[in-house]
Amino acid sequence: MDGRPLAGRAPLHHLLLHKPRGYVTTRRDPTGRPVVLDLLPAHARQLYPVGRLDFDTEGLLLLTNDGELANRLMHPRYEVPRTYVARVAGGPVGDAAVRALRAGVELADGVTAPASVRVLARDRLELVLHEGRKRQVRRMCEAVGHAVATLERVGFGPLTLGGLAVGEARRLGGEEVEALRTAATRE
Repeated sequence: MDGRPLAGRAPLHHLLLHKPRGYVTTRRDPTGRPVVLDLLPAHARQLYPVGRLDFDTEGLLLLTNDGELANRLMHPRYEVPRTYVARVAGGPVGDAAVRALRAGVELADGVTAPASVRVLARDRLELVLHEGRKRQVRRMCEAVGHAVATLERVGFGPLTLGGLAVGEARRLGGEEVEALRTAATRE
């Protein structure tokens, strides 16, 4: 413009992080707790987390500077699945609890959307959600009589943690980014 070249769009970056427990999913914490960006190399600290994982939850966290994709992945309209594994207290998980989770659970902020639920062991559940309310898995499990002892997000849309070690991050490949875009196009 006016004889000067315009700066092009900044290159898009997409990372998958295996977030450990004890980190806040934000760029800064006013109370001084560790934040997920502390786990990344300096050149990747301009990225933003896609959604949140609680301080006490570990697992798959996406980070990107691709605002359009991030918004689509987080918006409930697109129903991008998030897969969690919860170890719960309160004895073996019975059929009634599983049915309630599958049907949707009444919480203080309304009834949850139905979840896909699979019992992995007497005290372990796999839950697949299509919405992301604050502390939702923990609150759902508590509502059916099973407090969550540990929680890990193992999948987000088409992506899984694979063998990524806790605290490690990796760049997403082009096919993975396209798979995320496809997952976030439901109309």
